Amino acid sequence: MSKAFEIRPLGRRDRSDWGVLWRGYLDFYAAEIDPSHDDLLFDRLTDPDRTNMQAWVAEDADGLVGLVQIIVHAHTWRVADVTYLQDLFALPRVRGTGVGRALIETVYADADAAGRPVVYWMTRQSNATARTLYDRIGEPTDFMKYSRA
Repeated sequence: MSKAFEIRPLGRRDRSDWGVLWRGYLDFYAAEIDPSHDDLLFDRLTDPDRTNMQAWVAEDADGLVGLVQIIVHAHTWRVADVTYLQDLFALPRVRGTGVGRALIETVYADADAAGRPVVYWMTRQSNATARTLYDRIGEPTDFMKYSRA
């Protein structure tokens, strides 16, 4: 049985469909970011000279159904850079079909190919649906996130 979707790098032609996914992700987290930021972020993610930010999308016969966006950065405790999986989103209609797992595995494969053994991400403790997947393909840590007050 073949997958009903494919994972590929985000491309310039994806701006409109990516925007729908991006806004869906922000809505899920009740994040209020000015829509003018969307073009800036999209340009960063699709700029071939900006290698510290990358994105992939999941696409099925009806269009884009998921996204994953990463930031690559140096680490004070490691020689190799690390991968921060900052954003992961799948449309509600494809959740549970393997899209999220495939997007994360794409990030893992990219990190491995680039010699970045560490991939990490965060989610809300209340995000039980995502945590069901994350608990199967990642290791939870005991670190808590703090932000500037």
